[in-house]
Amino acid sequence: MTEKNNPITVNQRKLAIIGCGYVGAACAFTLMQSGLCSELVLIDVNKERAQGEAMDISHGMPFATPMNIYAGSYDDIVDAAIIIITAGANQKPNETRLDLVHKNVGIYRSIISEIRTRECKGILLVVSNPVDILTYAAVRLSGFTENRVIGSGTVLDTARLKHAISGHLTVDARSVHAFIIGEHGDSEIAAWSSANISGIPIHDFCELRGHYHHDEESARIANEVKMSAYEIIEKKEATYFGIAMSVKRICEVILRDEKSILPISAMMYGEYGISDVALSMPAIVGKNGVETKVPIPLNPDELSKLRSSASMLRDILDEQDFAI
Repeated sequence: MTEKNNPITVNQRKLAIIGCGYVGAACAFTLMQSGLCSELVLIDVNKERAQGEAMDISHGMPFATPMNIYAGSYDDIVDAAIIIITAGANQKPNETRLDLVHKNVGIYRSIISEIRTRECKGILLVVSNPVDILTYAAVRLSGFTENRVIGSGTVLDTARLKHAISGHLTVDARSVHAFIIGEHGDSEIAAWSSANISGIPIHDFCELRGHYHHDEESARIANEVKMSAYEIIEKKEATYFGIAMSVKRICEVILRDEKSILPISAMMYGEYGISDVALSMPAIVGKNGVETKVPIPLNPDELSKLRSSASMLRDILDEQDFAI
């Protein structure tokens, strides 16, 4: 515990990653290439794994922006601007993200207890799955103010949706404005009613490009997005590059105080009639974490599905023990 007469100053150029499996290592490599930080500490229950990843990336530093990357301990995270948690059991073929709940809540209880004993002032970024459940767990176990606990949520799912729409309409994905909301998982919802291509309603733009079967194509794309992680896991055992780029983007928004709108996982208190659950919804994100939720319009069907998604997560949370 840091002494009270030696207050902690957050180092805005320092990040920490807890968990050096596929996702943690990919995040470390992506963050190194981004040039966002000058110090990156890697922590893993397998210390040699963390050392090996740090060494491997360090050997390429002559080709990159100077950065100190090293394997460390929980004592090294106290002044980190963002603490990224990727640790947890991996999702296996035919296993849903929610199947991981009991294993990963237990792992998080151990990790968060280490973080809680230190006076960390940075942002806690939850990446492990099921991310909405574990974001809730992190809020309850950490003692952090809720704005400082962010789940990676549906940032990657939303990127997948934009990529799929981009391919369907042959338009730059950066011109696609649409969100996946709700659970980062099987009950996720594509918010078609607010989707647009540079301000043009999605269905109008589809017709501009010669597509008229809106319901069929919307259902196909939404299912493609939902099933993409399972397909990747079946083909290569794990997903890690896409989520690593998503983590980089979230860190970028925080460290640069961009006030960007991202569909991150955060606590809900009455929005859309949903309370006491962490859910992935658009929010303004900046240097202090979550600044405010963005109330995108939803049609009755989307709202019903969102509430069902929240109810399903709430049922799972009721089965967990979040006592410190």
